Amino acid sequence: RRAVRRRQRMPSPLRLAFLGCGFITRVHSAHLRALGTAIQPSYASRDLARAERFAREFGGTRAYGSYAEAVADPAIDAVVVAVPPVFHKALALEALAAGKHVLVEKPAFPTLSDYLDVIAARDRAGRVVLVGENDHYKPMAVMLRRLLAEGVIGEMVFAQFTTIARRLKPADDWRNDESMAGGDAFFEEGIHWLHIAGSLGPTIVHVQGYRPSVSREGPDRRAKTMTVAFRYANE
Repeated sequence: RRAVRRRQRMPSPLRLAFLGCGFITRVHSAHLRALGTAIQPSYASRDLARAERFAREFGGTRAYGSYAEAVADPAIDAVVVAVPPVFHKALALEALAAGKHVLVEKPAFPTLSDYLDVIAARDRAGRVVLVGENDHYKPMAVMLRRLLAEGVIGEMVFAQFTTIARRLKPADDWRNDESMAGGDAFFEEGIHWLHIAGSLGPTIVHVQGYRPSVSREGPDRRAKTMTVAFRYANE
């Protein structure tokens, strides 16, 4: 009887559909295994066979041959928008109109007006929209925000962030197409630093950037470096 009562108190699993079956969907799906039955994944792709492979590999409940089919399914509670950024806004709005919660991968939207449109749709739908900005939750970022908020290291008046990484993409990677990616390598990878800079407490009131000439040598044709300066409200 006790076992029956425990089962009755267990919350229903979250029925989650991944829109897109690429690298990041594979990463998320592997981590979901640690949550047991708390989340039931399903997979949508423009290639049904690909969605079916992901469903078999990660114990997915359903496979869909289109994003629209997954969004329209009343058996789905929430979606992960895991496709190139050029498609993020349309899929987020479509999912919200269907009453789904939305996690949209970073970088979420190319323009501020896109964010405002999605915020308005979120409020109308009464649903949650979350940007998959994983660096926000890393221990270093969490600790830095706490130390600043508690005044342990004083008031922040200057911060310098530097990242150097050599992660070149192959020639056929969609990130090499700025119209698909929404921007260059700084937009794709640098968005992590932009987020951290904006999450530390003081409001950013001015941003100025310098983008050097682009080297088109090699398979990765994107602009791969940029210098950006922020001015905070408390300067």
